Amino acid sequence: MSAVAQCLFCRIVAKEVPSKAVYEDGEIYAFEDIHPQAPVHVLLVPKQHLAHTLELTEASIPLMGRLILAGNRVARDRGVAESGFRLVLNTNRDGGQLIFHLHMHLLAGRPMAWPPG
Repeated sequence: MSAVAQCLFCRIVAKEVPSKAVYEDGEIYAFEDIHPQAPVHVLLVPKQHLAHTLELTEASIPLMGRLILAGNRVARDRGVAESGFRLVLNTNRDGGQLIFHLHMHLLAGRPMAWPPG
């Protein structure tokens, strides 16, 4: 079985694995994290399989812009845009990435500490 066929987030996007969807368009799927680290914790994933940010190219710029705009929309829909939120992209194990399908965390609903890790 290919890495993409085994990818948890690809399987969630394909609706093979259940999730609580909060946003979807032609290129982005967003769902609630099953192990939330904040009162609002949503994962936003491109439907296209990319393992991490190191696979992005100049051609990925529109996709990444849409990913951020989708995060803004979810923050507004969840009522946390004005109070504040954090958008996080982790790359590789030492960067905190556990699932190797590029994804962005939207964290909100409480004050965020700095430094984060």
